Parts: sequence; structure tokens; C-alpha cells
Amino acid sequence: MDIKKITDVKARQIYDSRANPTIEVDIILEDGTLGRAIVPSGASKGAFEALELRDNNPNILNGKSVRNAIDNIHKIIKPAILNKNVFNQAELDKLLIDLDGTENKSNLGANAILGCSMAIAYAGANAKNMPLFQYLGGSQARVLPLPQIQIIGGGAHALYSIDIQDFLAIPMSAKSFEESIEMIVNVYNAAKKVFRKYGKPLSIADEGGFWPTDFKTNEEGLQLLTEAIETAGYKPYEDIAIAMDIASSEFYDKDTKTYHFNLENKSFTASEFVDLLVSWVDKYPIISIEDGCSEFDWEGNKLLTEKLGNRIQLIGDDLFTTRIDRIKKGVENNICNSVLIKMNQIGTITETLEAIEYTKNNGFLPVVSARSGEVEDATIVHLAIATNAGQLKVGSVARTERTVKWNEGIRMEELLGSQAIWSSKNIFDRIIKK
Repeated sequence: MDIKKITDVKARQIYDSRANPTIEVDIILEDGTLGRAIVPSGASKGAFEALELRDNNPNILNGKSVRNAIDNIHKIIKPAILNKNVFNQAELDKLLIDLDGTENKSNLGANAILGCSMAIAYAGANAKNMPLFQYLGGSQARVLPLPQIQIIGGGAHALYSIDIQDFLAIPMSAKSFEESIEMIVNVYNAAKKVFRKYGKPLSIADEGGFWPTDFKTNEEGLQLLTEAIETAGYKPYEDIAIAMDIASSEFYDKDTKTYHFNLENKSFTASEFVDLLVSWVDKYPIISIEDGCSEFDWEGNKLLTEKLGNRIQLIGDDLFTTRIDRIKKGVENNICNSVLIKMNQIGTITETLEAIEYTKNNGFLPVVSARSGEVEDATIVHLAIATNAGQLKVGSVARTERTVKWNEGIRMEELLGSQAIWSSKNIFDRIIKK
């Protein structure tokens, strides 16, 4: 059995794309091999996510510093993993989980645990001189994911200028990962022209999409994106389809069980809100909706699935939070047909891999995703390829913390060469009944 011992662990506070502190971890092996990883952070967080530990001192970085989590790495995690074999990823991840001892990783912090888990994986891959996707997935890891790319960012990503969080594009007619990115760049640049046409300023939201300034309705995002697709010379749906992240928990009232659009000052019952989403699917080239109903509204999600589950992809993000117990509830009750996968919702590489495997084995589609607070780290690209997940959602094609991931996908497609398999729009055939 191959053995490479961990001889040092270093953690430091650095900054993400929203100028918030986050954690970078180095794992050093006995031969000097380095594994380095940076932990992302979300803005709209599900109530059932693993806990991101912050210091909460209002006098230091608005309470967002992560010194306590870093102390946990140096004082608790480091002594426990020193001299352990870096190639035992699952065993080391279980050790990290056991060290914490809580269901939501609130003791050591999911950010501390994930940073170490990711860095361990990179150290192992580097020690074997392998790309991370091959180290984690073996010789069968060769499916390049179909991207979901944000064109307009709203909700928590744009100070709630509009209620809907993301309007994204999916390149349906692309023949390769490289071509898929080129197509979306064309749509992104066309959207600039459309925004200028209507006198809208070109500000950038958290994930690189355009800030929805002076929108009169939420539906306006669908109108503008459809026009941008056509302006770029593509056929809506056939060439470029639309995906939406509703992030509905952000405007759901648990007490009254209603949804409220602040932009339009309109309230909806769950049934009315589902009907609104159905009307948008009827009217626009929509192929995917994420968090159409709130994480607290299982009945609404059930109704949405009954009405749209055979027509489009329905993704649970806040609803599932990358937790197998919650994904299982969705599978057993036929709620949604896809799962958003975020490493920092669950906290370790191994648990993330297990969630993807469970999702695939039970007929749902996994969509590996970035967060709004991102970093110059391409782990999720390798995770998507390692598991042949088939889809990747990163944000837009602007801002380096986004493009570092798309560019890594292009490199990995080239590295795989003739062994690469393009996921393509056919992935939806598994869930959409024609």
C-alpha cells in the first residue's frame, strides 16, 4: 500500500470574491509535496447547511473573520492528522467529522474541516502526479460537465434589487465543453448590447452576471435573456436554454406560507406561485429551475414537481443542502428530480462524493455548484469530472474567481483528449419525459 505521511498543516485567513475572509489550508507531506485549497462561502444559505464558523466580533471585519476556525485547524485538527497517510481520504475525512462531533460541524466549523479535506485530496493527487479528477475518480472519470452560466444576477447576489436570484444560460447545441463556454460568452456579450439598448447600466453582481438595475418586474430578466440569446444569433431552447435559480426561501414567509415579490409588491400562495413558474416555462425557453419553492415548503415543491417534473429539470439546493437524508426524502416523495451539490454545505470531500453517488444511483441528476463568495480554486471542476456528474454551475463568465473554473474545464478536456466525453443536453433525457 502506498504511504505518504502528513508532516505539517498550515492555515491562513485570506479573502474571497466578496472581500470576505475565508480559509486557505496547506497540507505538507514528508517528501515536501504540497496540497493547497481555499474554502468558498455562500450568501443565500440553506437553514440545514453545515455551519461556517466565523468569529462574530463586530469590531473586526464586520464579524466575519475566521481566526477561531484557523485556531481549530492548528490546535485540534493538525495534531490529529500528523503522520497519517494522505492517501486515506475517506478515513481522514471521518476523523475530521469525529473530531467535530456535531451534526452540522459547528464545533470546529465546516469551513475549517472542508479546507483540510480539500487540501488533503490535493496533496494526495500531487503526490501521485495526477490531476485531482483522476485521483478522485480513476480511469472512468472523463465526462465534461454541461455548464449553467449566470447572465443576470439578482436576489442576495445583487442586494435584492429583484427577487429572483439567477437567470442562467445552458448551451444546448454545444458539441464540446470548450464550445459551450464560447457560446455563453457570445450570449453574455450580447446581453451587454441588450442592456444598453434599454438604457440599463452594466454593473456586475456577486457572481459576475449583470446587476438588474431599474427592473420593473422579475419576468423582465427572462425577457432580456431571451433577447440576448437571439441577439447572439442563437435559437432559444434549441441552441441556448434558460435556467433559473429562484432562491425562493429568501422571500417565503413560513408563518403565512406565502411567497412575496418585493419588487412588484405581490404575494402568492404556494399554488399561485407554482402556477406563475409554470406560466414562465410555457412562455420562455426554460429547461431548469432551482429552488422553485422554499426549503420549508415540501408541499409546494411536491406540487411543482407534479406540474413540471416531467418537462424540465427541478433542482433542490436549500431543500437538500447536499445531505443524503434530505435527498432521500426528495427521492422517496418524488420531489424535484435533481440535486445541487455544494461541498461547503456538507463539509468534506468524501461526504460530497457520497451525496453525488446517492443522487445518481436514485435517478436524480447532480449539479455541482460554486458559491457566491468564490476563490481562485478549481476543485469543483475536478469534482464534477471525477464523478461524471454531468453538470456544473459556477456563476458567470466574468470575474477571475469564475473564469478560473471554466478555463480549468477547457484544460482538462484537452488533457483527456479522445478519452473525453461531452455531457451535452442529452443528460436531461434521463429525467424529462418527451
